[in-house]
Amino acid sequence: MNEQKLREILQDLREGKTDVDTALESLRFWPYEDLGFARVDHHRALRRGFPEVIFGEGKSGGQIAQIMGAMLAQGSNILVTRVDADKAKAVQKEIRTAVYHDTSRTLTVRQQEPSGEGRGLVLVLAAGTSDIPVAEEAAITAEMVGSRVERIFDVGVAGLHRLLDHRRQIREASVLVVVAGMEGALPSVVGGMVNKPVIAVPTSVGYGVSFQGLAALMAMLNSCAPGLAVVNIDNGFGAGYMAGLINQK
Repeated sequence: MNEQKLREILQDLREGKTDVDTALESLRFWPYEDLGFARVDHHRALRRGFPEVIFGEGKSGGQIAQIMGAMLAQGSNILVTRVDADKAKAVQKEIRTAVYHDTSRTLTVRQQEPSGEGRGLVLVLAAGTSDIPVAEEAAITAEMVGSRVERIFDVGVAGLHRLLDHRRQIREASVLVVVAGMEGALPSVVGGMVNKPVIAVPTSVGYGVSFQGLAALMAMLNSCAPGLAVVNIDNGFGAGYMAGLINQK
């Protein structure tokens, strides 16, 4: 349930197109619906502008499908993160409209255009090809929240000319999400080039001493570039969501 759906229910009630009992039935599962194993927060879209996002890791395909079914009944758009291919196939047998994005390991259903309209461009950059899965999670999330998104991949600091070839696009972005593993240097470089918010995402990509992304995380937290915010290791979803919020009108 979102603001538009609620307005439609109240408008129909005011104009006599529906009665109180029918309107009450539509609102019966507000603010949440108890499925036994999960309490689905149908009120979140009204509070936050975007429905509850389903974290797929640790849930069975059946549980994900049941949560999605409850949300679909309320007219919500749906984003599910961290879903492997086998689990996605199981979900798609139950939810035929679900689209699986294998690189980002996300499932999406669009029942309507997102309520949040972006004011500009969210640009997602990945330092290396191995960082693309996390970058794609950020990009898909920002798109679902309602932003226009463009992607630039494999522009890490080992070949800085690759990044500089995109200076115009970088300057035009309203928000930048910069994803990097290894030594995590790319967000600092980008942060020194723009006067826009930069959201840095460390990834667990790297050799042994990178400590599964801890080295990149520490480098980003210690960046000398102002205007740089850092999310947790591999948290493309968190970065994409934040970028979408910043980019809203």
